[in-house]
Amino acid sequence: MTGYGSASRQVSLGGGMVADLQLEVRAVNSRFLDLNFRLPDECRAAEPALRELAVQQLARGKVEFRAVWRINSTGKLPTATAEAGQSLSQDRLNALQVLAAHVQTTFTNAEPMSVAEVLRWPGIVSEPKGDEGAWVAATIAAGTEALEAFVETRAAEGRALVAVLQQISTKMRQIVEQIEPRIPEFVQQYQQKLTARLTEALSSQPNTNQADQVVAVEVLERIRQEVVLYAVRIDVAEEFARLKTHFQAVELALKGKGPVGKRLDFLMQELNREANTLSSKSVAVDCTAAALELKLLIEQMREQVQNLE
Repeated sequence: MTGYGSASRQVSLGGGMVADLQLEVRAVNSRFLDLNFRLPDECRAAEPALRELAVQQLARGKVEFRAVWRINSTGKLPTATAEAGQSLSQDRLNALQVLAAHVQTTFTNAEPMSVAEVLRWPGIVSEPKGDEGAWVAATIAAGTEALEAFVETRAAEGRALVAVLQQISTKMRQIVEQIEPRIPEFVQQYQQKLTARLTEALSSQPNTNQADQVVAVEVLERIRQEVVLYAVRIDVAEEFARLKTHFQAVELALKGKGPVGKRLDFLMQELNREANTLSSKSVAVDCTAAALELKLLIEQMREQVQNLE
């Protein structure tokens, strides 16, 4: 199922500096639970706790936890470097000075580095990162809140999907209710039609003597017996009974609580199997059309079930 949730927390970096941490949880449809974490290094230690929270509350979906942070620039920040908790690496400055001198010796026309360029050089300026425990606590707190919002959005989507699935289930029930009472009529018509054809074919053969006539009667009786046996083989009462049982299971699953996606997926396979059997045993156009309509509705339901946890 799809879903989205977000939350934010502030982390003290020391020296009067504060970082705004933003954490998002989002998901797309998947048959299984697939967790992905895109966290900055400061938040990485919180991943096991976030994973445990997700496993406890989720069963399906490709879920991604994403966190970013930035220095809070809206507050009153100290202006002095020392007061802001920043520091310059003297070793890095010395090394950079040696490198710059060497470059200018080799390339006499090279311009010296500006102050801004020196400060942007990697490792020259170090900023406070805050305590690791504070980062972990803030990340878990934000993740818990974001996950709660995420679960609520999925629950809302789930309720909408349940309504759609119930509508499809109702249509399938109506098809069965309309076609089932007519099955004995279809079978009887087929028996009569087949018997008439065989009798006509038999009567077209000349019976020259009494012995041939006796044989013809015996053959006709045997044909009738075979027609009755064939009617038994094409009887679909058992398929209709199983379809109705599966409909009840679907309704119970949709009205129940907790994850039902995998159970419904299994029921869709069973419904499709019965619809296929109904179609293969069909002896009437109306019955075949009903079986095909059932298969279409089952496929529609199967697509929606993939989105349901």
